[in-house]
Amino acid sequence: MDRETLGIISFPVLFALLALRLPIGLAMLMVGAGGTSFIAGWLPIFSVTKTSAWHLFSNYSLSVIPLFLLMGNFASRSGMSKSLFQFASACLGHLRGGVAMAAVGACGGFGAICGSSLATAATMGKVALPELRRLGYSGSLSTGALAAGGTLGILIPPSVILIIYSILTEQNIVKMFLAAFFPGILAALGYILAIAVYVRIFPASGMAQARIPWRGRLSKFRDIWHVIFLFSFMLGGIYLGWFTPTEGAAVGAAGTGIIALLQKDFGWSGLLNVIQSTAITSGMIFLILLGAEFFNSFIALTQLPNHLATFVLEGEFSPFVVVASILLLYVFLGCLMDSMAMILLTIPVFFPVIMTLDFGLNAEEVAIWFGILTLIVVEVGLITPPVGLNVFVINKMAGDVTISETFKGVLPFLFSDFIRVILLFSFPGLTLFMLRVMY
Repeated sequence: MDRETLGIISFPVLFALLALRLPIGLAMLMVGAGGTSFIAGWLPIFSVTKTSAWHLFSNYSLSVIPLFLLMGNFASRSGMSKSLFQFASACLGHLRGGVAMAAVGACGGFGAICGSSLATAATMGKVALPELRRLGYSGSLSTGALAAGGTLGILIPPSVILIIYSILTEQNIVKMFLAAFFPGILAALGYILAIAVYVRIFPASGMAQARIPWRGRLSKFRDIWHVIFLFSFMLGGIYLGWFTPTEGAAVGAAGTGIIALLQKDFGWSGLLNVIQSTAITSGMIFLILLGAEFFNSFIALTQLPNHLATFVLEGEFSPFVVVASILLLYVFLGCLMDSMAMILLTIPVFFPVIMTLDFGLNAEEVAIWFGILTLIVVEVGLITPPVGLNVFVINKMAGDVTISETFKGVLPFLFSDFIRVILLFSFPGLTLFMLRVMY
């Protein structure tokens, strides 16, 4: 069996292991080690085991991941999500569908601190779902808005998956954060517009509430000003070069930790839970990264990315057709796989192909533009039938809402996502605008 065929076969084998519920990190490690042994024998596996783990885990840039996870865990357990939702609801609740819009806005704000879509969806679901149902919002709109709003956690900086993409492709993390900022804001505005249209078509799904006076809104703002200041200081400091992303993550983690410790209901047990949760999630992510290191080394040995790049160049396909095909594949994979698994599995194959194509941009701009597009489509997969992980998380929390109702509720947001993808795909300058202004 030639190397290229072996590389192609490895993907269905890997998917089969995932279908058997084998952890993604272990599955990639097994397939990568097994494939490498077919090509070069077992001896190189022991060498890779010794060197790859040390090379990977001693990477200074990866220390940003547990720090951002720690910041997110402090934020989720200190009541920040509740305060953000209450302030947004006070500002928007008087509009038809306004509390659902507030939930999306709070998801965006909390996602900026948390950096994880599933964590954002789960945390905001606990806070906003009971209030939405109490106010008479339909089950489909309530669960659909929270499932879609949760996806903002993966896009609005800081984002763990954005960091992993930057490390995989050797891009500047600060520039990736900057490029993701405008698409993230566009996503939140698109979701709010989708809610506004939805409640016009189905008026009973989200009724307007009494307007809260400015004094009441100011009172709610007092509960979140420190969160806004911390987020602005952290990202502003990173963008302005005051400190590196890792130092910024440490500042954010320390700041949210101080805020959490000042809360009356956050004791030693809460601190231990935060540390334990951060350690478990970090260990899971690092195991996935180690498995990806083995799998990617095997894929490189098969020379599959080189053969794919040669095929695309000799076929003289339009660069935009190639990108569109890859994005469609991501939509399909998003129905079946976790977002981090998709990034780790596919970027080592697709990225070299993309970098050989001419889009009228320089190499760094192509890498950043493709990364943001990839991240957005991966985000869409979190709410795409039949698997959308965010949908199942929120639906399970709702209890009395059927899964079909929740998937019906996410359809307007999926429509908004596809319009956004088309805009950013057709006009790369929208993604690169902030980057070009700052640099």
